Amino acid sequence: MRNKLLTTWLLLTILLTPALRADEGMWIPILIEKYNIKLMQAKGFKLSADDIYSVNKACMKDAVVLFGGGCTGEVISPDGLLITNHHCGYGQIQKHSTLAHDYLTNGFWAMSKAEELANPGLSVTFLKRMEDVTEKVMMGVTLDIDDTERDKLIRSNISSITKSATEGTGYSASVRPFYMGKQYFLFVNESFRDIRLVGAPPSAIGKFGGETDNWIWPRHTGDFSLFRIYADKNNKPADFSKDNIPYKPLYHFPISLKGLKEGDFTMVFGYPGTTSEYVPSYHIDMIKNYINPKMIGIRTKKIDIMEAAMNTDPLIRIQYSSKKSGLANSWKKWIGENLGLEKMGTIAKKEEFEIKFTEWINSDNTRKIRYGKLLPKYKLLYAGLREYSFVNSYTNEVFFNNGAEAIGFARNIKALAELIKNKGDNDQINAMKINLIESGRNFFQNYNQAIDKKLFVTLLSLYGESLDLKWQAPEYLRLKNSCKGNFSSIADKIYGKSVFTDEIRFKTFVTNFNSASVVKLNKDPFYLLALNVTDFLASDVKPELEHLNGEIQNLNRDYMSGLMEYEKERVFYPDANLTLRVTYGTIKGYFSKDAVYFTYYTTLKGIMEKDKPEIYDYNVPEKLRQLYKTKDYGRYTQDGEVPVCFIADNHTTGGNSGSPVINAEGQLIGVNFDRAWEGVASDLSYNPEQSRNISLDIRYALFIIDKFAGAGYLLKEMTIIE
Repeated sequence: MRNKLLTTWLLLTILLTPALRADEGMWIPILIEKYNIKLMQAKGFKLSADDIYSVNKACMKDAVVLFGGGCTGEVISPDGLLITNHHCGYGQIQKHSTLAHDYLTNGFWAMSKAEELANPGLSVTFLKRMEDVTEKVMMGVTLDIDDTERDKLIRSNISSITKSATEGTGYSASVRPFYMGKQYFLFVNESFRDIRLVGAPPSAIGKFGGETDNWIWPRHTGDFSLFRIYADKNNKPADFSKDNIPYKPLYHFPISLKGLKEGDFTMVFGYPGTTSEYVPSYHIDMIKNYINPKMIGIRTKKIDIMEAAMNTDPLIRIQYSSKKSGLANSWKKWIGENLGLEKMGTIAKKEEFEIKFTEWINSDNTRKIRYGKLLPKYKLLYAGLREYSFVNSYTNEVFFNNGAEAIGFARNIKALAELIKNKGDNDQINAMKINLIESGRNFFQNYNQAIDKKLFVTLLSLYGESLDLKWQAPEYLRLKNSCKGNFSSIADKIYGKSVFTDEIRFKTFVTNFNSASVVKLNKDPFYLLALNVTDFLASDVKPELEHLNGEIQNLNRDYMSGLMEYEKERVFYPDANLTLRVTYGTIKGYFSKDAVYFTYYTTLKGIMEKDKPEIYDYNVPEKLRQLYKTKDYGRYTQDGEVPVCFIADNHTTGGNSGSPVINAEGQLIGVNFDRAWEGVASDLSYNPEQSRNISLDIRYALFIIDKFAGAGYLLKEMTIIE
């Protein structure tokens, strides 16, 4: 009943509200028919809700995948060809790259299926169906039940739901909360594990502009890569095998060459990661004024160290490109997020809203009993949460998240040490040794001791300067005291002896590992730091962090109910949580600042204007220069130029990278990959005037595949609409 009331309320809200900011929101596919399709059609969409999501016929959802663990991709041929962003495939491209075959710098193109490259560990996931299971999840939950028992009962109900949904199918399933736990949906998925790299442009195209242009419009980045899904002879998921064949999808996107214009309808269909649109002012204050500035500071140091080394050596560039890009993406986003929150005055607006919300609460005794303590409790809890969140984030940033890497790597050997210490089974010990040696090979392939040493000295110094003594792990304090805080004085000695800084030493140590090795291991500073910092976080930080987050989550349910009751005419969409969503809007430019208006698309001409051969990220490939010089554009033009990127006002976030951008006829016109700097705070506060998603024009991707790479045979697989 509770679920039916919520559904009815949402439907009435949307149908009765005349002036909706329809371009804001990330909508649930199964509910498009009820809530959104009329608005979408009013904006120009020419298809039905069933064309987007259906369990009875092939539809768009059958061509959209969760790519890896945090991107989106889409199928563009009946032979399982898939397109996603270059930065989504970047880690796989990097793993295949060597000095002899530098696919990051030079690109990679398979000229036949036999040349496609396997990617162990990479998977893509299709949604088979989704279902509102709120009533099943809440079965047995009463208003007077305590939180511990409530959570236990919900977990038990979810376990039963997922088991029933997948038994005998080969599928996987999950149940995810929406509206801060007021509603629950079941997702039944099918994952494919044999995914092969088909093509990727050189970084000077796929990452053109590097971190300088990241999150910035105008953009000229050819951010795409191609993969192929393989299946067994029955078209079912299978581990890699030479006998596997290209997957035959239920649906693949037709590709439009018809062109774009401002005001055209656009839809983005993908897996947005995380948004927090309904949080109180205390949350925004924590992010903007307490956590972001300190995390920006430490990442600046890490990026500077890596970037300086990458500019000196092609091998280091290959080794550290993926690491640096991963760090820099969030780093620059946090900077833009803070600027956007400041410009919009988000905290002040939230505080003003909370004053009015409190007045509304206090005007009714029933509301006062239910909601009166919410904001005071938030204030108290966030005072603690911001400290514990910062300590957890900063500590992981120093020791484990592409920090001093030898420390993080040292954690891997703990299980072997425990097994030896407890006189475990020899076969198990030998198997673990083999796995460790292989993980060491992978680690050292992308490791440079000199860079790691600089990170060690810089980051451990920052750790001591930035955290109060009570938040510094005991083993760190012991090491700091032994060198009187001068970590550079001990770095050479530690790195010269540790088994975690040299592949040969590590392999020899693991191969011969025995009970005596445990004694030596317990003298290795990196191992001691890794274990002690991990234990310190587990005992002194994470329990209270989890408690505070749990308390806030309990408040969130009532807060969401209060918001919905207070703002009866407001359209509430669920926050993103890495589940399949639809967002829609129109192609649209925007004013960046006073007298500066950005138009909606960029062209190859703009790439040539940015061409700087002396700068790696702006060194346009010679062949692309020649294509521009001779105007050899083929059928991939608009107004005589090759279009590269375009913007629209679709509400997107991380996870939407690689999402298909679809026109009014359901045809693929682009691949989403970024947001404009001015609106990057839309994860916390949507700005309709400047929130713009940036997409690669599909015509530029086809131009690169055809004219630049000479892989036009791939276009013959596609359904191309002229």
